[in-house]
Amino acid sequence: MNSRTTDPELPLLSHPQNVARPADFGSRIAAAKMEFNAQCYKLFGVVTNRAGDGEEITRWHRERCGKSEEAHAVMKDALAGGRLSSGSFGVNAAWWQIMVLAMNLNTLFKREALGDGWVNRRLKALRYALIGIPGKVVSRSRGLIVRICNRHPAWEILLRARGRILALPAG
Repeated sequence: MNSRTTDPELPLLSHPQNVARPADFGSRIAAAKMEFNAQCYKLFGVVTNRAGDGEEITRWHRERCGKSEEAHAVMKDALAGGRLSSGSFGVNAAWWQIMVLAMNLNTLFKREALGDGWVNRRLKALRYALIGIPGKVVSRSRGLIVRICNRHPAWEILLRARGRILALPAG
């Protein structure tokens, strides 16, 4: 059955030879539209397993707009997700999983150890402020100690983060 949509410019979707090519796909797909009180509205759907009122779920969906693109940019740029290490699917899958684990650990560290002021900062800011500070690693009585100057601006932040990590429940 070959039925056209309301727009005669769109291809017949049931016949494979008439389907638009990927290069011009964006210009050929029409959003669902509805007219109500002489105004045109674009329709969209949200599929979720969240419980709650439809209006509440729609508000939640609109609030998080752009967050997935931001997360993809962090994975691609800051964590080398845009440069896969091999031509092998298995190696690249392991690379991707390690990168996602690193991103999740970074997010957990910022939320739980560093606090609210650090949650929205990128990994580069974290690296310049806390990771790349000068220090000396000392091996003493079956343990490693990292010595940093107590006058360094990161000193208080690191002490507070260490205390918050130690206060987390074990297990």
